[in-house]
Amino acid sequence: MKQFVLLLVFISFGMQSQTKLKTELPYYEIPDYPESFTAGSVAARMLDGLGFRYYWATEGLRIEDLAFRPNDMARTTAETIDHIYGLSQVIVNATLKKSNDNNNQSLEMSFEEKRKQTLQNIKTAADILRTSDDISQFKLIFGTREFPFWNNLNGPIEDAVWHCGQIVSFRRSSGNPYNSKASVFTGKVKN
Repeated sequence: MKQFVLLLVFISFGMQSQTKLKTELPYYEIPDYPESFTAGSVAARMLDGLGFRYYWATEGLRIEDLAFRPNDMARTTAETIDHIYGLSQVIVNATLKKSNDNNNQSLEMSFEEKRKQTLQNIKTAADILRTSDDISQFKLIFGTREFPFWNNLNGPIEDAVWHCGQIVSFRRSSGNPYNSKASVFTGKVKN
């Protein structure tokens, strides 16, 4: 009887933790799409897709997954996550109209903190773009150099998508596959 009660407590705690995680972190699922196509809504949807992919690529990573690298020339999964975090800062900084002068704080953050901040950066940028009538105002700024929003699309945004795929591949190789119930086509989790 005592074991049964403990089992119920653990199951309840696990369900509460999963529910809490769904509400704390964005992109457990992709939000509903907007009714109209604008430059801002399309760019935001691209970021929503990135956020969903990143959420599920990084969900449930173990210490051995973070340390995995396919060979000595490749980054570890943890180093790839650091890189995506940096890309998310560049992406959000463009929408906040901020320069990308100091993006090295990731070394002081835990994996969970980096994951949460990366998802929040993507969500913040998507929310700003979703309501924008003119996304050309969101330039990439590096010191005194500015680049148009076009560079954000083919640069940091697509690079981050690319690296999410690497994380999925790496985690399969380290014996912890991606949750197959997370559908990148629908942006929903299948029951």
